Amino acid sequence: MLMSLGDGLSQRDGGDGLSFRPLAPEIGVEIIGADLSRQLPPATFARVLDAFHAHCVILFRGQTLIEAYQVLFAKGFGQLASTVNRNSGQSQEHSSSFLISNVRENGRLIGALPDGEMLFHSDQCYVERPCMAALLYGIEIPSHGGETLFANMYRAYETLPEDLLRAVEGRKAVNIFEYSEEGGYGQSAMELYPSIPAGAKSYAHPIIRTHPATGRKALYVNRGMTMCIEGMERSQSDALLLRLFEHQEQASFQYAHKWRVGDLIMWDNRCTLHARNDFPADQRRILRRVTVLGETPV
Repeated sequence: MLMSLGDGLSQRDGGDGLSFRPLAPEIGVEIIGADLSRQLPPATFARVLDAFHAHCVILFRGQTLIEAYQVLFAKGFGQLASTVNRNSGQSQEHSSSFLISNVRENGRLIGALPDGEMLFHSDQCYVERPCMAALLYGIEIPSHGGETLFANMYRAYETLPEDLLRAVEGRKAVNIFEYSEEGGYGQSAMELYPSIPAGAKSYAHPIIRTHPATGRKALYVNRGMTMCIEGMERSQSDALLLRLFEHQEQASFQYAHKWRVGDLIMWDNRCTLHARNDFPADQRRILRRVTVLGETPV
């Protein structure tokens, strides 16, 4: 049974020492009392999974995690995914793990996705089987900026205006991504690509997808990586997508995470979008991400 946090108060039950605190009215929960450097008992992990499905984003603060602990926890959620187009920061031990960092050693980045703002997007939406979840762990955090924003796509779908729902229901959108080691993710795919360039990864997925675990429907397009609506004249596609982007990025659907060292945050890539605020380029930022393989969206 999916949990509810009622009036937004922290709740403790189940006899395992876990308590739950909502992060925002529409998305996210902090789970307090779990030590992820130890394997969770099955009943405790079941409560964590329940919270994940109910709230889309889960946060654990104050963790001390070597890569192996983070990978082990991620494996509880399913088969791990290899990273896509990753030239820097790739783990030598685990193909699902890589660093996100702006730090350079000997003139070369030690991690991927280094600098600047990132628009709202859904990870790996440009391949047939996007990841179902990602787990991001804070190692070094700048003094300000660099917040990760999350938005609830269940609520975006459930509140779609009727005319917009009719216009996109049953259609697919083309998602595209060209990886750059130096970053530069502040422009939308719709602006960047009049057509699919040679060598770019792209895939068409349903604009509205059904979550395989919860059965709920979610809006599955995003400003960062959705280029166009399949089979539609481009000007009409652009107009509809702009309306979808503006609708899904409403502040009421969002949670802005202010990072601390030792934070482990995990999001359901099938029903959320995420973005990143800019941060000082002269301050170090290092996070480690592990991804869990998903299914083909339907």
